[in-house]
Amino acid sequence: MLYSVYVHLGDDKHAHGVTIPDFPGCFSAADDWDSLPANIQEAIELYCEGEDMEIPAPTPLEQLVSRPEYEGGAWLLVDVDVSRLSTKPVRINISLPENLLQDIDRYAKSHHLTRSGFLARAALAEIQKGRVV
Repeated sequence: MLYSVYVHLGDDKHAHGVTIPDFPGCFSAADDWDSLPANIQEAIELYCEGEDMEIPAPTPLEQLVSRPEYEGGAWLLVDVDVSRLSTKPVRINISLPENLLQDIDRYAKSHHLTRSGFLARAALAEIQKGRVV
C-alpha cells in the first residue's frame, strides 16, 4: 500500500529523517535515499508490533502537503507491505510426527502455553537467530 512519508533532508553530517503521518509518532532515518524504503518498512513494523490496531488507510498526499510542519523537505511515496503488520491469527494445517507432537504438547503444557503459542514462539526464536529465512 502506498503511504506518503515526509523526508527531512539530511546533509553530509546528518541522516535524512522521516516522518510517517499515517502512523503518529512513527519516525525513521537513513543516510542515503536507497535505504529509506526498507528503513520505513521496518519502522512501521516495529510501530505496529504487539499493538491491536487497525492499519490506517493512506492519507492522500493533497491533504498533507499544505500542513506547516512539512516545509523544507520532500515527500516520498513508499510501498509498505501491510501484510507484515497483521498479527491476526490464521488457522493452518500441518503434519508432524506423533512423538514430536506429544513432546510439543508436554512442553507447552508445562510452560502454560497453548500448542499454537509454543509453535509461534519457537518459530519466531528460530527466525530471530537467523536460522530460517
